[in-house]
Amino acid sequence: MEMVFIAAAIIIGMGALATGIGFGILGGKLLEATARQPEMANQLQVKTFIMAGLLDAVPMIGVGIAMYLIFVVAG
Repeated sequence: MEMVFIAAAIIIGMGALATGIGFGILGGKLLEATARQPEMANQLQVKTFIMAGLLDAVPMIGVGIAMYLIFVVAG
């Protein structure tokens, strides 16, 4: 029973960690690309926001799975 709670905590924690790393890499690459080609800054920013939205979906799926584990499997 308590293993389900540990599994849910690991799912949420790893999702948050991976998202933080992903956002760091994404922001760094945006700055590098903007420094190399400043005239494309607007296009790069739009594409970065689209990727940030997709990147942010991953921990939300993890939270959904963790809630399923807590409330359905352990309940």
